[in-house]
Amino acid sequence: MIDPLAQFEVLFDVRGHSGVIKLSRPQALNALTHGMIQAIRTQMDAWEADPAIVQIVFRSLHPKAFCAGGDIRAVYEMGKAGDETVTSFFADEYRLNTRIKHYPKPIVSLIDGILMGGGVGLTIHGDYRLGGAKTLFAMPEVGIGFFPDVGASYALPRLRSKALGLYCALTGGRLKQADALWAGVLTHCADAGQFDEILKTLAEEDVKTVVERFAAPAEGEAALAPHADAIESCFSADSVEAVLAALDAVSGVDEEWARATAAEIRTRSPMSLKVAFKEVQEGAAREFDDCMVMEFRILSEILKGNDFYEGVWAVLVDKDNAPNWTPSRLEDVESLAIERHFMQPQEGDLVLS
Repeated sequence: MIDPLAQFEVLFDVRGHSGVIKLSRPQALNALTHGMIQAIRTQMDAWEADPAIVQIVFRSLHPKAFCAGGDIRAVYEMGKAGDETVTSFFADEYRLNTRIKHYPKPIVSLIDGILMGGGVGLTIHGDYRLGGAKTLFAMPEVGIGFFPDVGASYALPRLRSKALGLYCALTGGRLKQADALWAGVLTHCADAGQFDEILKTLAEEDVKTVVERFAAPAEGEAALAPHADAIESCFSADSVEAVLAALDAVSGVDEEWARATAAEIRTRSPMSLKVAFKEVQEGAAREFDDCMVMEFRILSEILKGNDFYEGVWAVLVDKDNAPNWTPSRLEDVESLAIERHFMQPQEGDLVLS
């Protein structure tokens, strides 16, 4: 049963031959609830069967965010309470991500403001991702003892390069519009002030033609682009420790950037860093559906540990931003502990259908 609140938090509209999905949960920067996820999936199923609907359009009604992620605070509270249904939130979210990836009609996302976590899962697997000047992309999960999910194990290594995807996974670094386009998170840039006009035109004309007509140059230069060679060199290393050693050894024009990047990584959960490193390596060689099954395995194990609850408490609840990771050092993370995240859970693997 879909939560009745979802009818106010995600709105559906038909504009010409576009099915429009509008995120409208402003008090939480459109963070996805279980009810929103279920409602979106149900509506997409209905629109697939409707020959009058030619494409799906995602957009936000919030001026500062497309979607800040999933409702992690709710997941935290369910997990702390021992609610065994906590994994059902993610099971349905991962099924929605899979639905989007394989959807037979074009999916267009009009993005401006914050795009993180679950919001990335709604957009990055679609066909067209138009980002306004305020676009701010990140997958910051290792900073709360979690891991990049919602299909990130597939999407990140398929950005501009696998090394860049690993950079995003290990740092949780924030990419503004130009960087998001350069990286491949966005397919196009656009003027967010024209989103209403884009939506109106999509209702009447071919999607590819409309996207190309409204595409615009990014505002400013990609800040990461000058460090592309350093990213490729450092983040092609064969372990988290080797990545950090490579960053520590950088000299010359990239030295300041490398030092700051290494310092940022060292604040993250050691367990999450190791898991994220392995998932990106694995995801680069897997098909999408296999990645989603893998991510559910990781999720099932990570919710049994300490770091997710410690990270959410420190960052979102207590807000002292000083989590006590267990273990606290990369060298103390046992290989078997990492491997357990990639084993079939006792309850069985995720069924995607």
